[in-house]
Amino acid sequence: MEKIASFTVNHLDLERGIYVSRKDKVGEHTVTTFDLRMTRPNKEPVMNTAEVHTIEHLGATFLRNHKEYSDKTIYFGPMGCRTGFYLILTGDYASKDIVDLMIEMYEFIRDFEGDVPGASPRDCGNYLDINLPMAKYLAKRYLDETLYIINDKNLIYPK
Repeated sequence: MEKIASFTVNHLDLERGIYVSRKDKVGEHTVTTFDLRMTRPNKEPVMNTAEVHTIEHLGATFLRNHKEYSDKTIYFGPMGCRTGFYLILTGDYASKDIVDLMIEMYEFIRDFEGDVPGASPRDCGNYLDINLPMAKYLAKRYLDETLYIINDKNLIYPK
């Protein structure tokens, strides 16, 4: 069996960043999958499930309510390795095209106050596994150490 594309990425040299993971054709439309890498694989601790879950709830809520991207958002959710998230948008995009959107989303997460949307027994299958303070901390770190100073090493997969 052939390796899938995401298993061919050099995770030893992968930095935090925004990467185009793949582009697919669905009918006449292009769908772009982004790798939103929040931690350096195999070099930094992975994120715990509670903060990943919180970022998922807040990020999905933000994107599905965004004035420009609500109808373009197909999916936002965590990677199984807990080093980041996948974002799938309709359209043919480069990594740099969504930097402003990601800054806006992670600022929303960093600054969020109140009850996490969907974190109730009626709305979520694991509503107690939420950690808003840690999600805010990780969002701030991603903004300060990656998104606000982003460059090609954070936008193009290493060879």
